[in-house]
Amino acid sequence: MDDRRLNKYLADSGFCSRREADRLIAAGQVTINGRVAILGERVPAGATVLVGKQEIEPAGDKVYLAVYKPVGIVSTADPREKHNIVDYVGYPARVYPIGRLDKDSEGLLLMTSDGDIVNRILRHEGRHEKEYQVRVNKPLTMDFLHRMATGVPVLGQTTLPARLRQTGPDRFTIILVQGLNRQIRRMCESLGYEVLSLRRVRVLNIHLGRMRPGEWRQLGERELRGLMAALADEKK
Repeated sequence: MDDRRLNKYLADSGFCSRREADRLIAAGQVTINGRVAILGERVPAGATVLVGKQEIEPAGDKVYLAVYKPVGIVSTADPREKHNIVDYVGYPARVYPIGRLDKDSEGLLLMTSDGDIVNRILRHEGRHEKEYQVRVNKPLTMDFLHRMATGVPVLGQTTLPARLRQTGPDRFTIILVQGLNRQIRRMCESLGYEVLSLRRVRVLNIHLGRMRPGEWRQLGERELRGLMAALADEKK
């Protein structure tokens, strides 16, 4: 394998993003063959790379997963969390969740070993669409639907415009282009509603489809091409 810049080596391994890699390198926490590494350094083939005392293996084939996260599982790789998604999935290679889906919600969560794309997907400037199916505790009103679509004050800001479609007396789908913490729940609460169930069914071009809670699958070739195309368009 040809040598690579150290931040790319760490990102390709799935350990962290390039930005986080640069922070770790600058803080003196990364070594190459026992020597403290510097920013911009390249990793020669066969070198031993450590972050603290943890050895970072070179990347093999990159992994991209669609996971149906059940209610009760936490979207974190932190092993201190008993119900973390990484242990729950149990994939044989190192993979990490992309973004969050709160513990009380279910549905589509992307996971990957490709640390280089994580920040690109999470960047709100990319206006990446995420679609949810929601059930609330009382009948919907036209005022509720209008305000959810045009913006609701939460967490010190007004949410960006969203697309809504009513699917039942107390049910709707919503497409967001931002990802504030527990955003839909906070929006509904601000308008006097309580979310009873929330399921994410799409991220960008990736759909949950007929997956069931706890299932996961590799992204298909067409899905992966569409995902990479969306990220490439963002950079133009």
